[in-house]
Amino acid sequence: MSEKLKYLSPEWAAEAFRRLKESFASADTPKVSAAMTNRYKNCPDGKDKYYYVSIVNGEVAELETGEGDGPDAEFKIIGDYDVFAMVSRCEISAQKALMGGKFKFKGNLVKGLKLASLADRLNKITSEIPTEF
Repeated sequence: MSEKLKYLSPEWAAEAFRRLKESFASADTPKVSAAMTNRYKNCPDGKDKYYYVSIVNGEVAELETGEGDGPDAEFKIIGDYDVFAMVSRCEISAQKALMGGKFKFKGNLVKGLKLASLADRLNKITSEIPTEF
């Protein structure tokens, strides 16, 4: 794929889901189940957007993007589009952004921090999608 996909577009979400279904689960992936909605503020088009991902027994079950708040989830992370873009490009980790006060977190923080390495694995896989931010 040489064409760049617009970040958070339906096409980007479909490609992210395909790659995550193919590459995320492995022998060392904990068989956890969790759902997370990221809420993006200050997007370039002026609209709030979301990225929702659900993991069931260590495998990506759902991935959705769109406008607005997004689906209810066990974890909700709220922050600026630019910070999420940096995390998505693996320029900073999600945990570093959270601990640095760049994100607001809603949900069980202890469980969320335990799952931070999984979020970073998700981002590592999706960072390889040719993306226009």
